[in-house]
Amino acid sequence: MGRKEKLVLLIPALWGCVFDIAITAIHQPASYWNGDLSAANEANPIGAFFMRNHVSGFFIISGIWIMLVCTLGYYLPRRISRIFLLFVLMVHSVGASTWLLNEYGFWYVIVFNLFNAVLFSAVQDKVGKHVQRIPDLADEGE
Repeated sequence: MGRKEKLVLLIPALWGCVFDIAITAIHQPASYWNGDLSAANEANPIGAFFMRNHVSGFFIISGIWIMLVCTLGYYLPRRISRIFLLFVLMVHSVGASTWLLNEYGFWYVIVFNLFNAVLFSAVQDKVGKHVQRIPDLADEGE
């Protein structure tokens, strides 16, 4: 798989990360941004820890996470990378969906997750057309 295909495969996972980070930041109470770190509203215990220790902690941990996703998604073996990137998209879809459900309603969650599924599928199809199929272990018996 070439460099371009590896980078394209990162798109859905990074989209999920950025959307989740953005909606989390947007819906923090004003008191948090005004310095009351105890007002941080974050379900992820790692993110919550950083948010409760410094107002920029949220952005620091988010930046580290995005760099980790890019690095692992790019350099892991193809099969493991695809599983990891799907996992990242799924967990950020769940995280963002909690905000969407509470702030906007059920149908926003449905549309958001449909969009994510279509994006993931489209990227897989695009990359699949440019990559020679590598047989799975299950194919060896055929």
